[in-house]
Amino acid sequence: MKINDLATPSFLLDLDVFEANVRDMAGLCARAGIELWPMVKTHKSTAIARRQKDAGAAGFLTGTLDEAEQLAAAGFADLMLAYPVAGRANLGRALALARQARVTFSLDGAEAARALADALTDDSPDLDYLIIIDSGLHRFGVPPRQAAGLAAALSGHKKLKLRGVATHPGQVYGASGPGGVAAAAAEEIAALTQAREELLAHGYPVDIVATGSTPTASLAAASGVVTALRPGNYVFHDNTQVALGVVPPERCALAVLVTILSRPRPDTFIIDAGSKCLGLDKGAHGSALLAGYGLVAGHPGLTVAGLSEEVGRIAITGDTGLAVGDKIAIIPNHACAAANMTSWLVGHRRGETECAIAVDMRGNARLRTPLA
Repeated sequence: MKINDLATPSFLLDLDVFEANVRDMAGLCARAGIELWPMVKTHKSTAIARRQKDAGAAGFLTGTLDEAEQLAAAGFADLMLAYPVAGRANLGRALALARQARVTFSLDGAEAARALADALTDDSPDLDYLIIIDSGLHRFGVPPRQAAGLAAALSGHKKLKLRGVATHPGQVYGASGPGGVAAAAAEEIAALTQAREELLAHGYPVDIVATGSTPTASLAAASGVVTALRPGNYVFHDNTQVALGVVPPERCALAVLVTILSRPRPDTFIIDAGSKCLGLDKGAHGSALLAGYGLVAGHPGLTVAGLSEEVGRIAITGDTGLAVGDKIAIIPNHACAAANMTSWLVGHRRGETECAIAVDMRGNARLRTPLA
């Protein structure tokens, strides 16, 4: 079937572009002699994780326990949790997960570490963990100079084993261009270097130095300090990566196919996809570089100017040969959020549909806790 014959809205995955993206990141890590641990929150798909594993991924970083449990159930043995775990129910899930797979936890404070340690029993396995370092995003993490102090505070929990440090330079998504990407990478590398040196100077092991963001991936990989690269968005890329100068639009594998429903005014189209397909955000942490709510592929004179829940408004600048009933493809501003809006991606090559790819790790896809 031709993709233009699909009902809309449909979430399209260009398989040739997607596969090239997967190969390129795996190759980058192989050449640098470091491990690739993709962040699966981007795609939330067991099938895509399997393709990443086949291309050389050493393990996977997860943003939710749902993702980690799904991967473990599918036989993936090496997992990292990106964030601390808190709360009795979630701690129980995390410890059950650690009996199924090799799980590396992430901690940035004594409270979560104490709760995790207290939940362990005598027959529980030892748990590896990384200290989260704040490299400029100011979300999770301790400043690099405090890494050894936190390690000392956690050293009394004998079943918690320090393996190293990790960070996420998410501030890069607010950069004003390629220069800002380089600056964020410099912050990322400097923070990890300082944290590593602080820990080693105080006699703590640093087997793992982990980081991940798609815009800074190549610079982090070449740093000589990073041992595990954990990007996510690279499998798809999106309009934010285009705006930052990371890739051209042709490297964006994910798009939403929509139909033009109306032309109520000469300068306006209405389409059959809104915020529940494309999302209302301007990138992971906001980007002033983005105009509108997606990039209309192949039509520079069209801008996604506004979104209701199920329909969108396209602003028309100049001439267009498009009419009501025609279809257009929109590259999302933020592919990670858009992919979470659907249960299926339609894989295609050069406009011919090939397969359906399940998005099977979305949150609360299954009832986790008995209610009775």
